[in-house]
Amino acid sequence: MTITQLYYVLAVAEQQNFTKAAETCFVTQPTLSMQIQKLEEELDVLIFDRSKKPIELTEVGKKIVSQAKNIVNESYRIQDIVDQEKGFIGGEFRLGIIPTIMPTLLPMFLKTFIKKYPKIKLKIEELTTDEIISRIKEGHLDAAIAATPLENEYIKERVLYFEPFVGYIPEHHRLHTKQKLNTTDLEIDDMLLLEDGHCFRDGVINLCKAFKTHNEDQFQLESGSIETLIKLSNEGLGMTLLPYLHTLDLSDTAKHNLHYFNEPSPAREVSLLYHKSELKMQIIDAMHNVISGIIRGAIAFQNVNIVSPLPK
Repeated sequence: MTITQLYYVLAVAEQQNFTKAAETCFVTQPTLSMQIQKLEEELDVLIFDRSKKPIELTEVGKKIVSQAKNIVNESYRIQDIVDQEKGFIGGEFRLGIIPTIMPTLLPMFLKTFIKKYPKIKLKIEELTTDEIISRIKEGHLDAAIAATPLENEYIKERVLYFEPFVGYIPEHHRLHTKQKLNTTDLEIDDMLLLEDGHCFRDGVINLCKAFKTHNEDQFQLESGSIETLIKLSNEGLGMTLLPYLHTLDLSDTAKHNLHYFNEPSPAREVSLLYHKSELKMQIIDAMHNVISGIIRGAIAFQNVNIVSPLPK
């Protein structure tokens, strides 16, 4: 039994197709098939039911795959140990970032990070929280930046910063004249929301639910981007809530529509996420230090009340 054979098994289990799995492993399909067959012969079991389309794991195959994930992850740790011993901070690093954080945070730290750590080859993807959890669990992401807490047994969370919610309230809205907002002022029925699947949307709904009942059927106007929510709000279609960092680059005219909350300000906790196996910790530590140092100058809020990103 070899690590390579287990790696091939995991690829087929994920792709449910030998040809696609071979492509992801950068080997020929006959080579991959032969190695898996050798493993099955050695164990005297069938890992895959090849009669099914797409290919499925047998019952014992499911148990083998579960253990293979642990073994392959642990094998990666050996290179990690060597890298840390040599003080090497480099190599490929796959990072996921949720859509409501990506456009504001990434430009703030990326240039500094790649200049400070030129040997790290960053691969960055914009992903939803659910996609991030799945990919970290399956070993397809090294780390991610998302709103927390997520309460997932496979994932560790390391807080980067707390980002307050800010009201964006256009003229003629009932709350426009209020200098400071209270959470009890919010009415979900005149709130513009992001589309389902965004954890910031769930945070806003949780914030409003804490004080008011609402009718789910009245969630009519939703958008995939915060920029669109601002434009719709400017058209008089309702108010919205923005993450604080999104307010920094608004025009002076738009900033007149910003309304901050009385303390403790409702806020989201933003963290660096990684697998509990703690692979590539030297890179994770480096990223945490760079982002924390930069963000400290942008967000001075301390007295905050964390709103959960989990749907209630």
